[in-house]
Amino acid sequence: MSAPVFLAEASSSSDGGATDGLAGFPAGSLYVLDGAEGRHAGVVQRRGVGEAVDVVDGEGLRLRCTIEGVEPSGVRLRVREVVEEPAPDVVVTLVQALAKGDRDEMAIEAATEVGADAVVPWQAERSIVVWRGDRAAKSRARWLATVRAATKQARRARLPRVDLAIDTRGLVERTRQVVDAGGAVIVLHEEAVVPLAEVALPVPASQDAAAAGRAPEVLVVVGPEGGISEKEVEALTGAGARTARLGPHVLRTSTAGPVAIAMLVQRLGRWGGADDAQ
Repeated sequence: MSAPVFLAEASSSSDGGATDGLAGFPAGSLYVLDGAEGRHAGVVQRRGVGEAVDVVDGEGLRLRCTIEGVEPSGVRLRVREVVEEPAPDVVVTLVQALAKGDRDEMAIEAATEVGADAVVPWQAERSIVVWRGDRAAKSRARWLATVRAATKQARRARLPRVDLAIDTRGLVERTRQVVDAGGAVIVLHEEAVVPLAEVALPVPASQDAAAAGRAPEVLVVVGPEGGISEKEVEALTGAGARTARLGPHVLRTSTAGPVAIAMLVQRLGRWGGADDAQ
């Protein structure tokens, strides 16, 4: 069974001094997991001496550790191994329309677990939920918390980015930028002819380019309960997006995104076996 994952916050060394993230903790060093994550590990989950845990920084760095002590100030961990997971060579982003009944949060939770690299809240034309003022800040905070919890649940070392909410005009502009940079934008639509499994994907970036943040991006656009309007489809395809269908069934807005992300990360080889038809 894989070790539970905790996200590093303000790291502290064994002598109590502050550090810059996890990079300063080589194998054999002592790391103190404190703050909310330390309390969660020691008090809520009651982790004990000798148990294995992982600490990640959300940017691909993972410390594989063993608990040496549990104290009120935090959990003392001995670092066994340092693992640096590579940046994605194709960034997979879910553009999720705002939906009622927390269905949008259900979508980004599952999408994070299956491998999305980023999520974008979309104020679609037919979205019943509207993010404005204080509600926008509170709603985005819930998305951030949802993605954070899902990252830990999935034992991921990389924390997906949660962008600011955009409207359709903003999404059209984002579509142009992604396509111009060599990426792809896929609008899931039940009337599309081409299945998602056959949509051409961008050529993966080299490891150096990916590490420098120059990997191509795939945006997967999912509409709200009432679907994406014809006007929105026309605007997005006019900016370079392509429509695709998932399969013979019409899925809920909370389900379509995670299913699409799972299909794409499989094609990209993250779950073993890259798509030969890229």
